[in-house]
Amino acid sequence: MCFIGGDGASASWILWRMLRQVIHRGLKASFYWLGLFVSRHPVFFLTVPAVLTIIFGSTVLSRFKPETDLEILVAPTHSLAKIERSLANSLFPVDQSKHKLYSDLHTPGRYGRLILLAKSGGNILELADQVLQVHKRVLDLRVNYKGFNYTFAHLCVLSHRDKRCLLDDIITIFEDIRLAVLSNTTFHKVPVSYPNTTLKDGRVAFIGHQLGGVSFSSNSRDQQVKFARAVQITYYLRNHGPVVQDAIAERWENEFCALVSRLSTSEAPHATDQLHVQSLTSFSLWRDFHQTGVLAKGEVLVSLVLVLLAATISSSMRDCLRGKPFLGLLGVLTICIANVTAAGIFFISDGKFNSTLLGVPFFAMGHGTKGVFELLAGWRRTRENLPFKERVADAFADVMVCYTMTSSLYIITFGMGASPFTNIESVKIFCQSMCVAILVNYFYVFSFYGSCLVFAGQLEQNRYHSVFCCKIPSVEYLDRQPTWFKTMMSDGHDLSTHHDSVPYQNHFIQHFLREHYTEWITNTYVKPFVVILYLIYASFSFMGCLQISDGSNIVNLLASNSPSVSYALTQQKYFSNYSPVIGFYIYEPIEYWNSTVQEHLKTLSHGFNKISWMDNFYHYLRVVNVSASTKNDFITILKGSFLRSPEYQHFTEDIIFSKNRESDEYDIIASRMYLVARTTEKKREEVVELLEKLRPLMLINSIKFIAFNPTFVFMDRYSSSVISPILTSGFSVLTILILTFFLVINPLGNFWLILTVTSVELGVLGLMTLWNVGMDSISILCLIYTLNFAMDHCAPHLYTFVLATEHTRTQCIKLALEEHGAAILQNASCFVIGMMPLVFVPSNLTYTLFKCSLLTAGCTVLHCFVILPVFLTFFPPSKKRHKKKKRAKRKEREREREREREREREREEIECIEVRENPDHVTNV
Repeated sequence: MCFIGGDGASASWILWRMLRQVIHRGLKASFYWLGLFVSRHPVFFLTVPAVLTIIFGSTVLSRFKPETDLEILVAPTHSLAKIERSLANSLFPVDQSKHKLYSDLHTPGRYGRLILLAKSGGNILELADQVLQVHKRVLDLRVNYKGFNYTFAHLCVLSHRDKRCLLDDIITIFEDIRLAVLSNTTFHKVPVSYPNTTLKDGRVAFIGHQLGGVSFSSNSRDQQVKFARAVQITYYLRNHGPVVQDAIAERWENEFCALVSRLSTSEAPHATDQLHVQSLTSFSLWRDFHQTGVLAKGEVLVSLVLVLLAATISSSMRDCLRGKPFLGLLGVLTICIANVTAAGIFFISDGKFNSTLLGVPFFAMGHGTKGVFELLAGWRRTRENLPFKERVADAFADVMVCYTMTSSLYIITFGMGASPFTNIESVKIFCQSMCVAILVNYFYVFSFYGSCLVFAGQLEQNRYHSVFCCKIPSVEYLDRQPTWFKTMMSDGHDLSTHHDSVPYQNHFIQHFLREHYTEWITNTYVKPFVVILYLIYASFSFMGCLQISDGSNIVNLLASNSPSVSYALTQQKYFSNYSPVIGFYIYEPIEYWNSTVQEHLKTLSHGFNKISWMDNFYHYLRVVNVSASTKNDFITILKGSFLRSPEYQHFTEDIIFSKNRESDEYDIIASRMYLVARTTEKKREEVVELLEKLRPLMLINSIKFIAFNPTFVFMDRYSSSVISPILTSGFSVLTILILTFFLVINPLGNFWLILTVTSVELGVLGLMTLWNVGMDSISILCLIYTLNFAMDHCAPHLYTFVLATEHTRTQCIKLALEEHGAAILQNASCFVIGMMPLVFVPSNLTYTLFKCSLLTAGCTVLHCFVILPVFLTFFPPSKKRHKKKKRAKRKEREREREREREREREREEIECIEVRENPDHVTNV
């Protein structure tokens, strides 16, 4: 029974292998006929892509629109923070309370913000007059709109109590300091506590985010400020109004930036020359995010020129007949016009440009030129005595199967990134654009570039020069010409013997790989050093993977020398002690007068600096020595006495009362207070950690509350949102490669491809972390591209090795390097050279793009040329079966020769016998 089971398993394996061979041969035959069809209609396949490029390319200029909402692009699309924002806004409109809900860079609505920094390490409190002069110039700004002049007073957010513009409390403090100086007293006579201070009207104000670089008096008990380096002032504008008002507010912001620019120049008035002024407005982040695309225009053109030169040089040969420099040039142009067509399709479908899309042409170029160079290498592997149309068909059959597989994997991985599983819109838009670009690239490679290959093959068959397109003279004519003429017109013949050598092996990259590199890398003494190198590579990669950092900071996507980045750095340095201000919203009625509830609220807010009506109310009760342990007493004192006191009137905005129609009693249906956490310069990580601790309490606590700050919209679930695209893409690739184990000729090819891609991916992830690249949307997109780039270059290499029928693994790896090494080196070098100009774009986004792309190309080339050639000589697949087959064939041939010799000897013996028996016949002859 065991033998029967073994025979059955062997038979099923043979059937599967036959099925895989049928599928593989069917695909090759299909692409052979596609190549034959293209070669028979080259004008059609050259014209159609050109016409499509003109049609779709014209729409790029007419429909180009930038995306103006930064929150849509970089904030997680689905998050609890957005739901909490809607709930908080329904209770207490954010527009009316945004002056209290301070957030560093993500303040909602329109506003203008100043940081005034004392120069030369001075004390900003001693420069109160200069600070107030700058403040006055901001208030006096005039904006002309349709003949009317508007100032800040016409646009500001108004207070509910007195309908006056809401201004930061620090302005009041500086006015008191100026009055003290004018009355011949020092500013130290004005008591300023930090972070909470008491104003002249008795109100307690929080100024932790308005005064920065603070140091305290040595003997003060309540943290009296002795010295401060900077002050931050925000001017809030109304944003819930007609479109006209928003247009006027936008003009005011532009004038505000222009004023700050004038104050920062050397021509600034003497009255403010001791201040360093920086500004931020509602559109500053978008402007500096979009600025990356504007700054990179020149570098993108330089990159294109460099790639054209690299492709032309790497495709050249000394053989003027078989060298194809123009095919390398036309290959790059093919991908360029394909990208223009893809961009036209993107804008026709109402797409909007954002700076993250800057990586699409580079990534599409990296895949498209790989197909171009593989087709060129496939052409060189065809038999030269065939007609040029059949050579094109053979090249298609040899290359397009693998190129189709890698293009499909590109579409699958980026398609998963464009799926609803992706929670960040910029990543989704990028992946959609990449899918379109890869599809168009694939069509253009086999159509437009295939037609160029047909025309080049026809020129070669008719013996035309590959550069000058003139007829190559005969060998006899060249013998009579000078050396320089022979060099320019040499067609690969050996002029001394007139014997044609193997012409295509004279390409300088192939010659180097065949004659030098393959012998060196497969040397026994080199292999131990390669193993040690890989262990070092794996160690650093693992160490980097353990240190992955969150890249949710929007500054990582801005132009590096932009005003927003400078403002954010100054803000982080001087105003990171208390930030941001978190709104604590209780959205259900609770028994505020109950001591148990009071203790519960104290427990929830423990460790925070509080701005709370409840704490002030309890303090008020103690001062007036009144008890409010019942609902009636609590509400009566709260409405009738506490909220009518001048120093506590501002708390009326923090409580929502509802009158019971039956009993005429008031209930508190919702209230809010403000919590501020003590933070350090690593504020962002601490706020994310704080949000993760508060979120479970919001869901399970008996007191129903939400905690909200506008910054939370950009931070909530950012890490999981930004990682999910690479996880879904990687899982989809892994699933497909596993499912196709039974469809490829040798499943070990897929197995090695999975291991190689995983090694490259983890290497890029770890090394980019060590290179100070965080996990933001750009680095995640680069990691998705790394999956595909590694498969694109390693798949042909591995499958050639797996399917090779040489005697030993060493010979098989040499064959794989000789066939695909030139295309891999050409494409990797063009890709890196094309990315080099991005280093000179002053933007954090392009720096991240360059670092990740360089690591991707470097790790892939390292695996293709160093790690795989050594490791594949140690591990399966074994080549013994091919060796046994060849040995059996050799023995069979030897036995056949032996039988031939036996038959030959028998014939000789028979002839000798005939001669002996018929001597007369010999005599007659």
